[in-house]
Amino acid sequence: MTDPFDLGSAADAEAEAPPPNDYLAALNESQAEAVEATEGPLLVLAGAGTGKTRVLTTRLAHILLTGLAWPNQMLAVTFTNKAARQMKERVAALINRNVDDLWFGTFHAIAARILRRHAELIGLKSNYSIIDADDQIRLLKQILASHDIDEKRWPARGLLIGIERWKDRGLTPDQAASAPESDASAFANGRGVALYRAYQDRLLALNAADFGDLLLHGLTLFTTHADVLERWQKQFRYILVDEYQDTNVAQYLWLRLLAQSHGNLCCVGDDDQSIYSWRGAEVENILRFEKDFPGAKVVRLERNYRSTPHILAAASALIGHNEGRLGKTLWTDLNDGEKV
Repeated sequence: MTDPFDLGSAADAEAEAPPPNDYLAALNESQAEAVEATEGPLLVLAGAGTGKTRVLTTRLAHILLTGLAWPNQMLAVTFTNKAARQMKERVAALINRNVDDLWFGTFHAIAARILRRHAELIGLKSNYSIIDADDQIRLLKQILASHDIDEKRWPARGLLIGIERWKDRGLTPDQAASAPESDASAFANGRGVALYRAYQDRLLALNAADFGDLLLHGLTLFTTHADVLERWQKQFRYILVDEYQDTNVAQYLWLRLLAQSHGNLCCVGDDDQSIYSWRGAEVENILRFEKDFPGAKVVRLERNYRSTPHILAAASALIGHNEGRLGKTLWTDLNDGEKV
């Protein structure tokens, strides 16, 4: 069966969208609860095939249609640029007007936009360049050579992995120096932190940043310049985050700082679908949401529109053995279908 909540084209979304005054009628009870809970922290636990995209887009439309915020006062963070574009199209179709001012994008895209406006505060110019992995490796090879380190024994790629892990955790060189011993700090007989610091200094001298810097510099801005943080807290009255289970520590800290003044943070995710720990994702971010945001509301999307009862039963029996999960029970009113 086709998933009714798969993202289609803007034309498809506009054709299928209900009239603005009927948008809530298209939701089931749990979806409507998540859409209408506009104030304060909200965690939406969305199982596979339960319509999280519809909830996100309808929630954005609901806030705009009820006059709670203007488009430029809303931040929606996704994990791909494609998802951001498609969700923006669906919101525009729901409210039948342009939403180009709405801040839609990936963590890195949004962080880069903010950093451009305050680059001088962390030693960059607003026209800084963002280097890719190949440029990172070349730069690290130069640094290893300048420190008389044998790159064959201590590969630049190994150092890069360690530096990326530090940045995923939101650690500057100074913070990494006081962090617990790690493979990264042990690089080249304990010279990892010094090489990380040399790499960061070289990037600033080149007026460049890597992708990890976009959030790391953002954290530095927010924690050392209270006026900058306050300016963006006032800008974003409502913050929505997709795939929250895949956020890393730096992304979590960045979000928490932005949302701490008003608490209007809605995170959508599935603690049973966190598969990116190898690239720094921390499923604990979603598991401790209620502790981090006291008074948070939790809504579970459990009605599955995609799979048959046999498939859901098999999946639930397997997932039930997972450790560290908040728990939900998916169900469907579809026919039993074939056995697994």
